[in-house]
Amino acid sequence: MNDFPLLSLITFTPLVGAVVIGLLPDRRDDLVRRTALGFALLAWVFSILLVLVFAFGTAPDPASASGATREHVGAVTGSALTSFRFVEAADWIPNFGIQYKVGADGLSVLMVLLTTTLSWISILASGPITQRLKAYMISFLVLEVGMIGVFVAMDLFLFYIYWEIVLVPMYLIIGIWGGANRIYATMKFVLYTLVGSLLMLVAILATAFSYQSSHGGSWTGAFDYQTLAVFAPSFSHELQIGAFLALFLAFAIKVPMWPFHTWLPDAHTEAPTAGSVILAGVMLKLGAYGLIRFAVPLFPWAAHTFAWPIIVMSIIAIVYGAIVSIVQPDLKRLVAYSSVSHMGFVTLGIFVFSQAALQGAILQMVNHGLITGGLFLLVGVIYERTHDRTIAKMGGLAATMPIWSTVFGFFILASAGLPGLSGFIGEFLVFVGSFTVAPVISVASIIVMVLVATYLLWMFQRLAFGDLSEFLRGLGGHLTDMSGTEALTLLPLGIGIVVLGLFPSLALDFLRIPTQVFLAAVGAPGA
Repeated sequence: MNDFPLLSLITFTPLVGAVVIGLLPDRRDDLVRRTALGFALLAWVFSILLVLVFAFGTAPDPASASGATREHVGAVTGSALTSFRFVEAADWIPNFGIQYKVGADGLSVLMVLLTTTLSWISILASGPITQRLKAYMISFLVLEVGMIGVFVAMDLFLFYIYWEIVLVPMYLIIGIWGGANRIYATMKFVLYTLVGSLLMLVAILATAFSYQSSHGGSWTGAFDYQTLAVFAPSFSHELQIGAFLALFLAFAIKVPMWPFHTWLPDAHTEAPTAGSVILAGVMLKLGAYGLIRFAVPLFPWAAHTFAWPIIVMSIIAIVYGAIVSIVQPDLKRLVAYSSVSHMGFVTLGIFVFSQAALQGAILQMVNHGLITGGLFLLVGVIYERTHDRTIAKMGGLAATMPIWSTVFGFFILASAGLPGLSGFIGEFLVFVGSFTVAPVISVASIIVMVLVATYLLWMFQRLAFGDLSEFLRGLGGHLTDMSGTEALTLLPLGIGIVVLGLFPSLALDFLRIPTQVFLAAVGAPGA
């Protein structure tokens, strides 16, 4: 199976679905929905196969897989030569050494599975979309292609292409099927991410030119991640500073880190429910993945130089997101700002350069996708019945929507970090890993968890308990409990939260080698 093009199969299955949908006759919305869901589920099945083969299959010999000698592989521990499988490579623009090259390590495998899972769930949850359904489903499937491509690309130019592909369909999803202020939110989203994309392109080109000039004008390997990872310690400090800052800004905008986060609440508020699920569940992870995969390992000296300012920014994001969430009147904006706080733990775990913290950060990426994706789905259930998200207008939902209230309470406790659920173990590992490096900051982040529990439980109390509010009472029979389809979208997320909460080693086993590679690349203890 290591020689089978499984990654290309997973990546382009949604694209085939988009083409098929484009050929379907108009006014056949039922057929369009089934086709989109079918291809998304097919990509999900292929990603499950990827996980199983990766976990139980035999890894290829690292020296033969990379084209390096066995001695060279041992000499460049941390170069990522030994960690990638299912590698596919073909010349794309050979004059500049650009390839179609994809591969996967444990980190990529988890991110691909998260992407395909949330994609079919989002398509299933798109029932309220009735206008221009073909264009909507095509946009969603193309978006899935771009997101998967980002997680498996091993050529920096190919990575950039996939990164840009993600921007266009999300722009359409928010701009066409979003709320009343969708144009403002869309323009803000595009401007922020476009600035980040241009900075990324400059950094990629500067890196390639630096490599090419130091290799006698040869472009061979100038965009190849594995080649550049070996050469990374030889980059000049000036290049490292410039390229790292450009990549960091691009990825920090996408995370989003404070103070680059202001596009996120507007985008979440105006996006349709499925768009919010993908935006929070996967697209925010693209930035964190870029930091782990490219920015830090390729420019380790600069990463160490700027580690402490980034750690401070992460703590500010954790505190700021929690405080601002407390005062949000809109339920969807509250969940959006909570993402700023939760993703602050991810960037904190990355830049303390500890294996436990890094594993916790990656696990938190997965957990945040499951938990926050579920919360946005549940917010969408309420909005479809009330056409309102104002917390003050709600109250007493537990009496009229007991199933929804129970499920919502489950996801709230998971987001608050209840032990036994997946939200706990990721943040716990970040605490443990950061305590040995920065105990004061670690303690401060733990204290913030009190604020997190405060705004989440207070919000849940206002929504679910007490007498039914006058606003909800006026809706009469429209306030029905969750349907079977709505429950089905949440079931796999709930199962994932419980399984990873009780058996985190199922994910951590995939992360052992990638985190060791990362730490070796930056020369951190514990590699």
